[in-house]
Amino acid sequence: MNRCKKPTNALTFIALCTVAASLFSIDAAAQADVPRPQTQNESLVGGRTFPVGTLRGKFMVIDGVDVELDGRPDRMAPGGRIRSPQNMLVMSSAIAGQKFLVNYTRDAAGLLREVWILTPDEAVAKRESLDKPLLNIWPFTTSDTVNTQ
Repeated sequence: MNRCKKPTNALTFIALCTVAASLFSIDAAAQADVPRPQTQNESLVGGRTFPVGTLRGKFMVIDGVDVELDGRPDRMAPGGRIRSPQNMLVMSSAIAGQKFLVNYTRDAAGLLREVWILTPDEAVAKRESLDKPLLNIWPFTTSDTVNTQ
């Protein structure tokens, strides 16, 4: 059973789809010129793009969800993630006892939500949020966490 009785209907539909696709691609190209406020200094030197409000610190997993951040005991949030320098998920037991320089964010309860282990290039870049620590929920930072490993 042929549902498209006239071949011109199918051709008209294809022509309208191509016109609509070309209009949407023009809008997407115009949006690409808009600067993105989330871009941090690490992405300028070839690193990853971190959310606005991330902080930097020295990080070590003690056991499971118990971690040490900047020499003080801390905890990972339920469902908190640790990402390697290759941006892959890392299990906390795999890196227990090792110290890393990281960027991190906290959740509303003050627990560590996202932790990114930094590459050497990312570690050299200065964190924008260290100058403005109120962008994070719990801005506990110390001056010795800047660009050290």
